[in-house]
Amino acid sequence: MILLRLARLHLVRLPARQLSAAVLVFTLLLATVIGVFAHIVREAPWHPAAAAYRRALFFLDLTPVDWQAVAREYEVEIEEAGYSGRSVLSLLEEVGSPHVEGIRKAIADRDSQGLYEASTRAMSYLMRYTLLVAQGELGTPGSALNDVLTAQSLYRAFEQDYLETLAPEEHRRLGRDWLTLANSVGSAGLAGAGAVAADSEAFLAARARIENYLLENYEPGTFSQRERFAPVPETLVLAGGIAAYPVVLPPGSDLNDQDPLPLLRLNVEAKGHDEADLPLVVYGDMLFDSPKIFGDPARTLGITCSTCHNRSDINRRAFIPGVSHQPGAFDVDGSFFNNFFNDRRSDSLDIPSLRGLRFTGPYGRDGRFASLRDFVRNVIVNEFAGPEPTPFMLDALVAYLLEFDFLPNSLLNPDGTLTDLASVAARRGELIFNTPFAGLNGNSCASCHLPDAAFKDGQIHDIGTGRAGSYTGEPGTEIEYDRFFETPTLLNSAFTFPYMHDGSLATLDEVASWFNDTHQLGLDGAQLADLTAYLEAVGGADEPYEVFDRKNTPFRLAWAELTTFATALDTMLIPRRDSFHATLLIDTVAADFRADASGLADLSQAPMVYEVADALGEVKGAILRDDWAAAARLYRSYKDLVGRYGPQLR
Repeated sequence: MILLRLARLHLVRLPARQLSAAVLVFTLLLATVIGVFAHIVREAPWHPAAAAYRRALFFLDLTPVDWQAVAREYEVEIEEAGYSGRSVLSLLEEVGSPHVEGIRKAIADRDSQGLYEASTRAMSYLMRYTLLVAQGELGTPGSALNDVLTAQSLYRAFEQDYLETLAPEEHRRLGRDWLTLANSVGSAGLAGAGAVAADSEAFLAARARIENYLLENYEPGTFSQRERFAPVPETLVLAGGIAAYPVVLPPGSDLNDQDPLPLLRLNVEAKGHDEADLPLVVYGDMLFDSPKIFGDPARTLGITCSTCHNRSDINRRAFIPGVSHQPGAFDVDGSFFNNFFNDRRSDSLDIPSLRGLRFTGPYGRDGRFASLRDFVRNVIVNEFAGPEPTPFMLDALVAYLLEFDFLPNSLLNPDGTLTDLASVAARRGELIFNTPFAGLNGNSCASCHLPDAAFKDGQIHDIGTGRAGSYTGEPGTEIEYDRFFETPTLLNSAFTFPYMHDGSLATLDEVASWFNDTHQLGLDGAQLADLTAYLEAVGGADEPYEVFDRKNTPFRLAWAELTTFATALDTMLIPRRDSFHATLLIDTVAADFRADASGLADLSQAPMVYEVADALGEVKGAILRDDWAAAARLYRSYKDLVGRYGPQLR
């Protein structure tokens, strides 16, 4: 009928009432799928135009604005199937939107307010146009449903996070109107039987109410000047009653844990001890998993140290558009996490592994911190805008981080040489690794990656990866960024791809080839293959990932962690009458218990987990009353619940 049909949701054709109910149930299910460790909701797919609009507005609130990224949202071909080379701007042109040139002009002029106004009007126009098309199909029962659902998926650009949070009554009223639209289009029945005619009167009334709201709030005659570019209804802005905007990630963000989940190896456990016997380490482990040590937006979004560093390693899927140049990278000194710490450069860096941290100083990609303690404080306060940590918190975090071990690798001897289990190719590569090259100023690979010192030298070097061209700024200009970076360890590196400080090389083979090409090592194809085999052997591990089965489920792993965290109450915090650190622990652990309950294989067991969380809450209540005897007694009650419920939870 119209080209807009290409943007329709791909849904099975059901009778209208069944389909609207199915969509509602499916949406609710998607909204409650939570990562067991990251506790981040996996969103339902966005309509490409709505996603582009929301991402572009998110970019406008970053400093400086990446106008190239903004332009890509509207001008680059949509990747989703069914759009045949179309961009968001071409979709708008095909429906006759009068706001396309306004979007183009605002991007060319780098006019944030102008882009907000033109793009918001364009989104509203697209919704209204789609509903008008649906209205024209009411004569054929059921045929208008797909266009109604498409319009509703576009409406999500205004509704999700903003309208539903800032204007709940209007959100509910409009929600009823959208439901009326879906239920009033009629149904074609099954094989011609049971057809239901459309209720045109109900449809027109609901459409009119939605259209009037869109025109008043998203296509007004003039917009007020915005300080933040969020799709807040214009009537609310004019009323001046908005105290705070929701903290929102743009569509396409992913903060869920890596899958498969990296295996965690702590030195204390490798030596045969229980982590719970080291309360300082336990408390540091809890802090590593707590968003409460950070400021906003990280705190509200549930971001923790472990969000980026899954189980001491990396999270290759972590991604925020505009903050990450690719998955597994963040610009931690940009304006999003802490505008005060903003260096005004788009220079997101690859997330480093923290394995073997006690052997891998200096810290930071450019090695700016000799002290791990200083580095940790910098992450909390400067990068993520957190409050000043107490000395005890820094002690605990450093104690925990120093427990991170490399994973065992049966291909390596303690001195870093290969064992007899290594391949012949890897042995040949070992010789190349130790060979001096003129292109390396007479050094070998092993000169920096010392095999007997965790394959690093504790120095920083300029190897040519930070030269101009790594990132671009204004059109037609190039910026030279930091040139010196610390030598990374090669241990367990087979699982920490991509490589280099910016994650620009995908494989160890590419790393070997890059050095060969840029430093004129003169290696042929066979030698490069041998060198790669050596790097893979050094970077390997006997068991790199957590193995889940019926006994060791994701929930059981989370349960074991949280119950271990809580032991610090009994062994240290309650005896010391330390209310500040005790309540921080309880707030973190109780919330995680409730979130992790969604990962139970048998969801009927969730009330048991909630009861355990509530029991910790009672301990907190006693602490806040300064009744430490009651706190100790209530902790024992909590512990009894853990012992009673724990063995049966899966």
